[in-house]
Amino acid sequence: MKFICYPKCTICQKAKKWLDEKGVTYELRDIKENNPSYDELKKWYKHSGLPLKKFFNTSGLLYKSMELKNKLPNMSEDEQLKLLSTDGMLVKRPLLISNDTVLVGFKEKEYEELFK
Repeated sequence: MKFICYPKCTICQKAKKWLDEKGVTYELRDIKENNPSYDELKKWYKHSGLPLKKFFNTSGLLYKSMELKNKLPNMSEDEQLKLLSTDGMLVKRPLLISNDTVLVGFKEKEYEELFK
């Protein structure tokens, strides 16, 4: 299981605490230091079943400064994935990835459901 996060993010800290309290074993990866690649993002996106927009950190400063709210609708899926792979700060976090699941963001109910 991979837990991809930005250590300074409070939501990521909550998710990490939850995983630690439940005794879940995971590989920690700092999204700012080790940005997901295009191929990883494409695989996770396809596997998640979520709309690609859910992978964007829409509340992030970089997203806002790049005015992506207006640009994304005119970009192809491939262009969006390439953009996401340029900077980890564009990616919504945390990402929790196992062989059969991709969770984007931290919703305690989703985590509980996964670890029943």
